[in-house]
Amino acid sequence: MSALQEHLREKLTHVARCWALTRRDGRVFGFTDHDRELSFDGIRFRADSGMTARVLEQVTGLAVDNTEAVGALSDISVTEADIVAGRFDAAQVQAWLVNWQDVSQREMVFAGSIGEIKRADGAFHAELRGLSEILNRPVGTVFQGGCQAVLGDAKCRHDLSAPGYSTVLAVEQVEAGRVFTFEGIAGFDDRWFERGLLRVTSGEAEGLMAVVKNDRLEGSARVIELWEELRAPIAQGDTMVLQAGCDKRPETCRLKFNNLPNFRGFPHIPGEDWLVGYPTAGSRNDGGSRYR
Repeated sequence: MSALQEHLREKLTHVARCWALTRRDGRVFGFTDHDRELSFDGIRFRADSGMTARVLEQVTGLAVDNTEAVGALSDISVTEADIVAGRFDAAQVQAWLVNWQDVSQREMVFAGSIGEIKRADGAFHAELRGLSEILNRPVGTVFQGGCQAVLGDAKCRHDLSAPGYSTVLAVEQVEAGRVFTFEGIAGFDDRWFERGLLRVTSGEAEGLMAVVKNDRLEGSARVIELWEELRAPIAQGDTMVLQAGCDKRPETCRLKFNNLPNFRGFPHIPGEDWLVGYPTAGSRNDGGSRYR
Protein backbone atom coordinates (compact mmCIF):
# COMPACT_ATOMS: atom_id res chain seq x y z
CA MET A 1 0.00 0.00 0.00
CA SER A 2 1.38 3.43 -0.93
CA ALA A 3 1.96 6.21 1.58
CA LEU A 4 -0.88 8.21 0.04
CA GLN A 5 -3.29 5.30 0.34
CA GLU A 6 -2.37 4.90 3.98
CA HIS A 7 -3.02 8.61 4.49
CA LEU A 8 -6.43 8.33 2.82
CA ARG A 9 -7.40 5.62 5.32
CA GLU A 10 -7.00 8.09 8.17
CA LYS A 11 -9.98 9.95 9.59
CA LEU A 12 -8.48 13.36 8.76
CA THR A 13 -6.86 13.80 5.33
CA HIS A 14 -4.94 16.64 3.70
CA VAL A 15 -5.28 16.17 -0.05
CA ALA A 16 -5.36 18.49 -3.03
CA ARG A 17 -5.33 18.10 -6.79
CA CYS A 18 -2.47 19.29 -8.99
CA TRP A 19 -2.31 19.59 -12.78
CA ALA A 20 0.67 20.08 -15.10
CA LEU A 21 0.16 21.29 -18.68
CA THR A 22 3.06 20.86 -21.10
CA ARG A 23 2.62 22.77 -24.35
CA ARG A 24 4.11 21.71 -27.67
CA ASP A 25 6.68 24.49 -27.37
CA GLY A 26 7.97 22.90 -24.14
CA ARG A 27 6.56 25.42 -21.64
CA VAL A 28 5.12 23.84 -18.49
CA PHE A 29 2.29 25.31 -16.40
CA GLY A 30 1.33 24.00 -12.96
CA PHE A 31 -1.99 24.52 -11.16
CA THR A 32 -3.51 23.33 -7.89
CA ASP A 33 -6.88 23.71 -6.15
CA HIS A 34 -5.07 24.05 -2.79
CA ASP A 35 -4.96 27.48 -1.12
CA ARG A 36 -1.17 27.77 -1.39
CA GLU A 37 1.49 26.87 -3.91
CA LEU A 38 2.89 23.36 -4.06
CA SER A 39 6.07 22.14 -5.77
CA PHE A 40 7.40 18.76 -6.89
CA ASP A 41 9.13 17.24 -9.93
CA GLY A 42 10.58 20.68 -10.65
CA ILE A 43 7.10 22.15 -11.29
CA ARG A 44 5.57 25.02 -9.33
CA PHE A 45 1.80 24.54 -8.99
CA ARG A 46 0.05 27.90 -8.71
CA ALA A 47 -2.79 28.30 -6.23
CA ASP A 48 -4.27 31.54 -7.60
CA SER A 49 -5.31 30.28 -11.05
CA GLY A 50 -8.89 29.37 -10.20
CA MET A 51 -8.25 25.95 -11.73
CA THR A 52 -10.76 23.19 -10.97
CA ALA A 53 -11.72 19.91 -12.62
CA ARG A 54 -14.71 17.65 -12.77
CA VAL A 55 -14.52 14.22 -11.23
CA LEU A 56 -12.63 11.85 -13.52
CA GLU A 57 -14.68 9.24 -15.33
CA GLN A 58 -12.34 6.29 -15.69
CA VAL A 59 -13.39 2.84 -16.79
CA THR A 60 -11.70 -0.44 -17.58
CA GLY A 61 -10.97 -1.49 -21.13
CA LEU A 62 -10.14 0.88 -23.97
CA ALA A 63 -12.83 3.53 -23.42
CA VAL A 64 -11.60 7.11 -23.41
CA ASP A 65 -11.27 8.76 -20.00
CA ASN A 66 -13.30 11.95 -19.81
CA THR A 67 -12.95 15.01 -17.67
CA GLU A 68 -12.96 18.77 -18.01
CA ALA A 69 -10.64 21.43 -16.61
CA VAL A 70 -12.05 24.83 -15.77
CA GLY A 71 -10.00 27.90 -14.92
CA ALA A 72 -9.88 31.67 -15.00
CA LEU A 73 -8.11 33.43 -17.86
CA SER A 74 -5.10 35.05 -16.18
CA ASP A 75 -2.36 37.25 -17.61
CA ILE A 76 0.10 35.31 -15.47
CA SER A 77 -0.84 31.75 -16.45
CA VAL A 78 -3.34 30.86 -19.18
CA THR A 79 -4.26 33.86 -21.32
CA GLU A 80 -7.04 34.28 -23.84
CA ALA A 81 -4.48 35.37 -26.43
CA ASP A 82 -2.56 32.10 -26.03
CA ILE A 83 -5.75 30.06 -26.36
CA VAL A 84 -6.79 31.95 -29.51
CA ALA A 85 -3.30 31.45 -30.95
CA GLY A 86 -3.61 27.69 -30.39
CA ARG A 87 -0.62 27.45 -28.06
CA PHE A 88 -2.51 25.10 -25.73
CA ASP A 89 -3.90 22.87 -28.49
CA ALA A 90 -3.00 19.20 -27.83
CA ALA A 91 -1.00 20.15 -24.71
CA GLN A 92 -0.07 17.17 -22.54
CA VAL A 93 -1.84 16.98 -19.18
CA GLN A 94 -0.94 15.14 -15.99
CA ALA A 95 -3.02 15.24 -12.79
CA TRP A 96 -2.12 14.09 -9.30
CA LEU A 97 -3.86 13.60 -5.96
CA VAL A 98 -1.39 15.00 -3.43
CA ASN A 99 -1.02 15.14 0.34
CA TRP A 100 -0.31 18.86 0.62
CA GLN A 101 1.45 18.37 3.97
CA ASP A 102 3.92 15.94 2.35
CA VAL A 103 3.96 16.20 -1.46
CA SER A 104 6.06 13.01 -1.70
CA GLN A 105 2.78 11.25 -0.93
CA ARG A 106 1.05 11.59 -4.28
CA GLU A 107 -0.49 9.48 -7.00
CA MET A 108 -1.07 10.28 -10.67
CA VAL A 109 -4.77 9.93 -11.43
CA PHE A 110 -4.86 11.15 -15.02
CA ALA A 111 -2.58 11.49 -18.04
CA GLY A 112 -3.65 12.62 -21.46
CA SER A 113 -4.00 15.73 -23.58
CA ILE A 114 -6.19 18.77 -24.10
CA GLY A 115 -8.95 18.45 -26.69
CA GLU A 116 -11.49 21.15 -27.42
CA ILE A 117 -11.07 24.44 -25.55
CA LYS A 118 -13.93 26.88 -25.04
CA ARG A 119 -13.68 30.33 -23.49
CA ALA A 120 -16.42 32.57 -22.15
CA ASP A 121 -16.95 35.17 -19.42
CA GLY A 122 -13.27 35.39 -18.52
CA ALA A 123 -12.83 31.64 -18.07
CA PHE A 124 -11.86 28.61 -20.15
CA HIS A 125 -13.26 25.08 -20.33
CA ALA A 126 -10.82 22.48 -21.64
CA GLU A 127 -11.78 18.94 -22.60
CA LEU A 128 -9.21 16.44 -21.33
CA ARG A 129 -8.65 13.29 -23.38
CA GLY A 130 -7.13 10.14 -21.93
CA LEU A 131 -4.22 8.13 -23.30
CA SER A 132 -6.57 5.68 -25.04
CA GLU A 133 -7.76 8.51 -27.34
CA ILE A 134 -4.83 7.74 -29.67
CA LEU A 135 -6.37 4.32 -30.34
CA ASN A 136 -9.15 6.05 -32.29
CA ARG A 137 -6.69 7.18 -34.94
CA PRO A 138 -6.43 5.11 -38.15
CA VAL A 139 -3.10 3.33 -38.49
CA GLY A 140 -1.65 1.72 -41.58
CA THR A 141 -0.54 2.36 -45.15
CA VAL A 142 -2.95 3.73 -47.73
CA PHE A 143 -2.68 2.44 -51.29
CA GLN A 144 -2.55 5.73 -53.19
CA GLY A 145 -0.56 7.40 -55.92
CA GLY A 146 0.84 10.30 -53.88
CA CYS A 147 3.50 10.05 -51.18
CA GLN A 148 2.22 9.40 -47.65
CA ALA A 149 5.26 10.74 -45.81
CA VAL A 150 5.48 14.21 -44.32
CA LEU A 151 8.35 16.17 -45.82
CA GLY A 152 11.37 15.82 -43.56
CA ASP A 153 9.95 13.12 -41.24
CA ALA A 154 11.48 9.71 -40.43
CA LYS A 155 9.91 8.12 -43.51
CA CYS A 156 10.85 10.89 -45.93
CA ARG A 157 14.37 11.37 -44.47
CA HIS A 158 14.99 14.53 -46.43
CA ASP A 159 17.13 17.09 -44.59
CA LEU A 160 15.27 20.39 -44.74
CA SER A 161 18.24 22.18 -43.16
CA ALA A 162 20.28 21.55 -46.32
CA PRO A 163 21.04 24.68 -48.38
CA GLY A 164 18.24 25.71 -50.71
CA TYR A 165 15.31 24.21 -48.79
CA SER A 166 14.64 26.93 -46.22
CA THR A 167 15.27 30.61 -45.67
CA VAL A 168 15.05 33.06 -42.78
CA LEU A 169 13.11 36.26 -43.45
CA ALA A 170 11.98 39.40 -41.65
CA VAL A 171 8.39 40.52 -42.13
CA GLU A 172 8.16 43.44 -44.56
CA GLN A 173 4.47 43.67 -45.52
CA VAL A 174 1.57 41.62 -44.15
CA GLU A 175 -2.16 41.67 -44.90
CA ALA A 176 -4.86 40.05 -42.75
CA GLY A 177 -2.24 37.98 -40.94
CA ARG A 178 -1.83 35.57 -43.86
CA VAL A 179 -0.49 37.36 -46.98
CA PHE A 180 3.19 38.33 -46.82
CA THR A 181 5.14 40.30 -49.43
CA PHE A 182 8.94 40.18 -49.56
CA GLU A 183 11.41 41.96 -51.80
CA GLY A 184 14.65 40.57 -53.17
CA ILE A 185 14.38 36.87 -52.28
CA ALA A 186 16.64 35.31 -54.89
CA GLY A 187 17.60 31.72 -55.60
CA PHE A 188 14.16 30.09 -55.31
CA ASP A 189 11.88 29.20 -58.22
CA ASP A 190 8.28 30.33 -58.46
CA ARG A 191 6.00 28.21 -56.20
CA TRP A 192 9.07 26.75 -54.43
CA PHE A 193 7.53 27.22 -50.97
CA GLU A 194 3.97 26.26 -51.95
CA ARG A 195 2.62 23.57 -49.56
CA GLY A 196 5.57 24.25 -47.29
CA LEU A 197 5.62 25.56 -43.72
CA LEU A 198 6.01 29.07 -42.38
CA ARG A 199 7.25 29.19 -38.77
CA VAL A 200 7.43 32.44 -36.79
CA THR A 201 10.61 32.75 -34.71
CA SER A 202 10.16 36.13 -32.97
CA GLY A 203 7.48 38.57 -31.84
CA GLU A 204 4.07 37.90 -30.31
CA ALA A 205 3.42 35.02 -32.72
CA GLU A 206 6.70 33.24 -31.96
CA GLY A 207 6.35 29.47 -32.25
CA LEU A 208 3.24 29.52 -34.45
CA MET A 209 3.25 27.68 -37.78
CA ALA A 210 1.05 27.68 -40.87
CA VAL A 211 0.92 25.93 -44.26
CA VAL A 212 1.67 27.94 -47.39
CA LYS A 213 -1.24 28.04 -49.86
CA ASN A 214 0.33 30.12 -52.66
CA ASP A 215 3.88 31.23 -53.46
CA ARG A 216 4.13 33.60 -56.40
CA LEU A 217 6.82 35.76 -57.94
CA GLU A 218 5.36 39.13 -58.92
CA GLY A 219 8.11 41.16 -60.54
CA SER A 220 10.85 41.66 -57.98
CA ALA A 221 8.51 40.71 -55.11
CA ARG A 222 7.53 37.37 -53.67
CA VAL A 223 4.00 36.94 -52.29
CA ILE A 224 3.38 34.19 -49.74
CA GLU A 225 -0.26 33.38 -48.90
CA LEU A 226 -1.20 31.05 -46.03
CA TRP A 227 -4.24 28.80 -45.84
CA GLU A 228 -5.20 30.33 -42.49
CA GLU A 229 -4.18 33.53 -40.79
CA LEU A 230 -1.74 33.33 -37.91
CA ARG A 231 -3.75 33.63 -34.70
CA ALA A 232 -1.47 36.22 -33.11
CA PRO A 233 -0.36 39.72 -34.14
CA ILE A 234 2.47 39.93 -36.71
CA ALA A 235 4.58 43.09 -36.82
CA GLN A 236 7.10 44.40 -39.31
CA GLY A 237 10.55 43.06 -38.47
CA ASP A 238 9.35 39.80 -36.89
CA THR A 239 11.44 36.91 -38.17
CA MET A 240 10.20 33.68 -39.69
CA VAL A 241 11.48 30.58 -41.44
CA LEU A 242 10.06 29.42 -44.77
CA GLN A 243 10.46 25.75 -45.71
CA ALA A 244 10.13 24.28 -49.19
CA GLY A 245 6.89 22.50 -50.02
CA CYS A 246 6.15 19.13 -51.60
CA ASP A 247 3.14 18.17 -53.74
CA LYS A 248 3.65 14.42 -53.08
CA ARG A 249 4.38 13.55 -56.74
CA PRO A 250 7.29 11.25 -57.69
CA GLU A 251 8.55 13.82 -60.21
CA THR A 252 8.84 16.42 -57.44
CA CYS A 253 10.53 13.93 -55.13
CA ARG A 254 13.13 13.15 -57.78
CA LEU A 255 13.78 16.56 -59.31
CA LYS A 256 13.26 18.93 -56.38
CA PHE A 257 14.51 16.85 -53.46
CA ASN A 258 16.59 14.08 -55.10
CA ASN A 259 14.86 11.68 -52.71
CA LEU A 260 13.02 9.19 -54.93
CA PRO A 261 14.32 6.06 -53.08
CA ASN A 262 12.31 7.24 -50.05
CA PHE A 263 9.11 7.97 -52.01
CA ARG A 264 6.19 6.49 -50.04
CA GLY A 265 3.49 6.35 -52.71
CA PHE A 266 2.34 4.00 -55.48
CA PRO A 267 2.68 6.08 -58.68
CA HIS A 268 1.73 3.19 -60.97
CA ILE A 269 -1.63 2.49 -59.35
CA PRO A 270 -4.29 2.29 -62.11
CA GLY A 271 -6.60 5.29 -62.40
CA GLU A 272 -10.38 5.23 -62.33
CA ASP A 273 -10.53 5.06 -66.14
CA TRP A 274 -8.77 1.68 -65.99
CA LEU A 275 -11.95 0.15 -64.51
CA VAL A 276 -13.89 0.80 -67.69
CA GLY A 277 -11.02 0.16 -70.11
CA TYR A 278 -11.16 -2.52 -72.76
CA PRO A 279 -8.62 -3.97 -75.23
CA THR A 280 -8.30 -2.45 -78.68
CA ALA A 281 -6.64 -3.73 -81.84
CA GLY A 282 -4.05 -0.96 -81.96
CA SER A 283 -2.70 -1.34 -78.40
CA ARG A 284 -0.56 -3.90 -76.61
CA ASN A 285 -2.77 -6.39 -74.80
CA ASP A 286 -0.24 -8.80 -73.30
CA GLY A 287 -0.94 -7.90 -69.66
CA GLY A 288 2.53 -6.40 -69.13
CA SER A 289 3.53 -3.17 -67.48
CA ARG A 290 2.00 0.04 -68.88
CA TYR A 291 5.19 1.98 -68.01
CA ARG A 292 7.86 -0.02 -69.87
